[in-house]
Amino acid sequence: MAESINVEVVYALPQRQEIIRLTLPEGSTVQQAIFASGLLQRFGEIDLDKCKTGIFGKLSKADTGLRDRDRVEIYRPLIADPKEVRKQRAAEGKVMKKGGGEE
Repeated sequence: MAESINVEVVYALPQRQEIIRLTLPEGSTVQQAIFASGLLQRFGEIDLDKCKTGIFGKLSKADTGLRDRDRVEIYRPLIADPKEVRKQRAAEGKVMKKGGGEE
């Protein structure tokens, strides 16, 4: 009898997250878990060529082998560049400190 592993596949949306629990054959990969989860059919915007994947927050390739109780995560592309957002916030902070407004 082949051994099996239990894993979760997670896809987070802005308002909620989808968590699919699966039992897969030992030796299954990240990509096999994602396909088995059915999330690709439910969410057409998931493009594995563009979306990164990971296990417990650590980036992982599609052919990475899974272990029992792993959590496979499908990451959405960023809407804004974090560096650019920080620059804008810093610039706004400087303006506020300098000007102070009229009294």
